[in-house]
Amino acid sequence: MDFGRVDNIDSIDFTLPPDHLMTTEVLQKSDKRTPKIFVGCAKWGRPDWVGKIYPKGTKEASFLKEYVKHFNSIELNATFYRIFDKNVVEKWQETAPDGFKFSPKFFQTISHIKRLKDVDELTKAYYESIEILGDKLGSCFLQLPENFGPKHYASIEFYLKNLRKDVPVFLELRSKDWFKSSTESNEAFEFFREQRIGMVITDAAGRRDCVHQHLTTPEAFIRFVGNSLHPTDYQRIDEWVQRIKRWLDQGLQTLHFFMHQHEEFYSPELCVYLIKALNKECGLTLTVPVLAYEKQKDISSTLF
Repeated sequence: MDFGRVDNIDSIDFTLPPDHLMTTEVLQKSDKRTPKIFVGCAKWGRPDWVGKIYPKGTKEASFLKEYVKHFNSIELNATFYRIFDKNVVEKWQETAPDGFKFSPKFFQTISHIKRLKDVDELTKAYYESIEILGDKLGSCFLQLPENFGPKHYASIEFYLKNLRKDVPVFLELRSKDWFKSSTESNEAFEFFREQRIGMVITDAAGRRDCVHQHLTTPEAFIRFVGNSLHPTDYQRIDEWVQRIKRWLDQGLQTLHFFMHQHEEFYSPELCVYLIKALNKECGLTLTVPVLAYEKQKDISSTLF
């Protein structure tokens, strides 16, 4: 993931901003229930994870089978590039265990090429494809281009009003203008709240405005972009865990936390760190992924 990449990591202030006022209001009004926590990566098709998270000798056709042994969700970026045939999605659904969730990204022709205009048939095709996931379909997320700012609000409003309401949708805004207080942006966020459209929070080094801490529903969808296990990656995770703990205490119902790296090779290590910290600090019992070299270390320790 190249979004927010910078050359000098040490110059970045990674401190999380305070919560938006709406976040506090939304969480305080939520129905208190046992929260659902989902942690995963952006993709499973990583040959360089063979020998790390997948057993040595694992073939590409078995990557998803191995991935779901370690994680309870996936940020499904593959659906950004194409609408998949029924038989492909059925195979995904059959491979994943009960409780696993796929969070598919909206098809790029809808969001980036046609820019939400005249996309009824494409949107219908997208939903017909992903609904095959059944109860393993999590939340969908709609990413808009960086040049899609508040002046395009009417298009966003029209599109979102006409979306199906049976699948949760999160919106990722990338134009910097959305995060400057204005009549247009304030009106938009109120509309998202009314429509129960969630807001994606993207934590990347070069775009600190996208860490807006603005929840419009009692659910959080966080896309964390690390920097190849730089020491600040762990410090940032520590701060996120404390923020999540506070949100859970206030009434957060669902958390989707998806790990990215500019070099995705390193995502599993950071997921392990995050999940261990969430379990410790938030009293959770999430399954901790087992890296191959950790497994080998455990085996070796029993031999001596």
